[in-house]
Order: sequence, then C-alpha cells, then structure tokens
Amino acid sequence: MTQSSPYPDFNPGFDNDRRRFMAACAGAGLVALVPGNSLSAAQSADELYAELLKTYVKRGSDGVNRVSYAAFRKSGHRDLKAYLSALQAMRPSAMARADAMAYWINLYNARTLDVILDHYPVKSIKDIDLGGSFFASGPWKAKLVTVEKRPLSLDNIEHDILRAQFGEPLVHYALNCASIGCPDLLTSAWAADSLAAQFDLGARAYINHPRGINISGRRFTASKIYSWYGDDFGGSGGLRSHWQSYADSGLAAELARLASPKSYVYDWALNDAA
Repeated sequence: MTQSSPYPDFNPGFDNDRRRFMAACAGAGLVALVPGNSLSAAQSADELYAELLKTYVKRGSDGVNRVSYAAFRKSGHRDLKAYLSALQAMRPSAMARADAMAYWINLYNARTLDVILDHYPVKSIKDIDLGGSFFASGPWKAKLVTVEKRPLSLDNIEHDILRAQFGEPLVHYALNCASIGCPDLLTSAWAADSLAAQFDLGARAYINHPRGINISGRRFTASKIYSWYGDDFGGSGGLRSHWQSYADSGLAAELARLASPKSYVYDWALNDAA
C-alpha cells in the first residue's frame, strides 16, 4: 500500500531511493553498521537510534522516563545527528502506512532530542525560541528538517502529517516533547511491526500515571493533552471510554464514580535525568 501525502508536491519522483539512502548513510557513518549488507540501511539507522535510547533514557523514581542529556550531548549527539541525516534521505511518501507512521514518529522524537542537546542546559523546551511564530515560544514552528525537498517544522509533522493523515489518536502517546508532562520517550525506536504494542504500552503507562490521570479523593485532574486534543479521542464521552479502556482496574473504578476533571494540568519542566 503506497502512503499518500498531505502535501501536493511532497513526492519529487526519485527513482533510486535506496542508492540515495545508502549514500546518505555512508556520509553519516552508518553503512559500517551493515556488515556484508545483511541488513538494510534503514534497519541499521533505527538500530543506532535504539541503542542511543537504551543508553541515555532511564526510568526515574517518579515513574517517568528521563533523558541523561549531559551524557547524551557529550557522547551520543554526533550519532543522533547522523541518524537524522539518514532519515531525511528517505522517501516516506512511498512507504506502507505503518512504516510511514513509525518513520514520522521517530523523526519527530529524534529531532526534538537534537534541539534540546543543541541548547542544553535548559530548564524547559519552551525556553528554546527558534522563531517561526510571533505568538508562541518554543521550537515547534521553525523549519527543522527537510524531507523529500520539503522543509518541515515539528508542528508540520505532528499536525499536518501524523494527525491529519493517519487519524490515529494514540499517536499522542508516541510523540515526546522533552517534558515531564508528556508521554514517555520509549527506550526503543518505533517500528512498523510493533506499532500496536507500542501504542498500547504508551497509553497504559500515561493514563495510569498521575501526569495523565490523577484522582485524589473526589478531585480529578487530567493532562492538558486531553483538553488540547479532546476531539481526537471523540470528545468528552469518547475520552472517558478511552481512559477506562487503558486504566488499571482500580483507576477504572475511580473514573466510573467521578464526573469530568476539575482541571487539566501539564508540567513543562525538562525530562532531564540530572
């Protein structure tokens, strides 16, 4: 199945994608990770990214996956930039749906990590103003990657591609904005053959953690993700069904006795392990 694109000029018609991608990997130092060419360059690139995540992403005592940014910047930043170079040589418009979704999630998360490492130390991603908008702080509006000759921002990837093109609300559990309030950055790369399991893991981990749903007595708070993107989950009625589908039995019982959340909260502090 060929993946269509929301951009009318997103497919520049390259005929030799594998040759181009291998050349980009060679320039980024990735071909050496394909001994005897027994693995594809794409697999090699994702394996490099997965190793970076396993090395620098650790579960904190608060149950939030945190990033050792200082160590990452010192020893892994060059490899992350190599991975980003390899991704931008690919042609997602020609990928199958699941492959394309995994590609865009990995690109978003990897570029977000790269932005933090470029500016580290910072207290919050919102402190990094890269321009692109007169009305909002943060890096989301700036054109930060180029895919198939198209400059794209993080907002383009999230809203114009992943949300608009795929229509999968669980993608909100896949994208990490380097903040405590955000769903976890996984310790593995996203992959087409494990999307369902990764979405399930992300949703359960977030909903059953206080930054997703927090019930104290008769007080009920929820993440601002559910107010910002409530319509993606089917509105207020759909949200409750969604929460109960992924909530542990105790939380599901508490949700059943309470009305709507009293407030929506979000912690923009950096998800730093330091």
